[in-house]
Amino acid sequence: MAAPSSLGQSAPRPTWFARNWKWLLPVGILLSLLLFASFVGGIFLVVESSFQHSDSYVQALARVRADPLVVRKIGQPINAGWLVSGSINVSGNSGDADFSIPITGPKGKGTLYVVAKKTAGSWEFQTLQVEVPGATERIDLLRAKDDGSGGA
Repeated sequence: MAAPSSLGQSAPRPTWFARNWKWLLPVGILLSLLLFASFVGGIFLVVESSFQHSDSYVQALARVRADPLVVRKIGQPINAGWLVSGSINVSGNSGDADFSIPITGPKGKGTLYVVAKKTAGSWEFQTLQVEVPGATERIDLLRAKDDGSGGA
């Protein structure tokens, strides 16, 4: 019997990382992208939720849902869409709001524009208008309330 030679010995086994890097790299990149998307999505949900729970948002939607001209144009029920744009700043009993809300109904869609000021705990709307695609003018909900003209 011949003595074992050094030529027949196998090379040392590669490390776990050396054996698995080809799938570990794409999985790591995918996981990083998913974590980043979850972070951005979480921020988006927090911002949307804060808008939807604000008094000015709730009051503006209540007025739009009660307006007969808006109901005639886009139908009932009127639902608020996502991607509210603008800002709401509240500090105690004062604040201001300037935002737009996409709205939809069975007959169509539109955008509700809101500008309001909070004084002594009460919101007063300076602008409360609905723009319906294809219409020549916006529906002014404040004028409709004041003079009964329906904003047309």
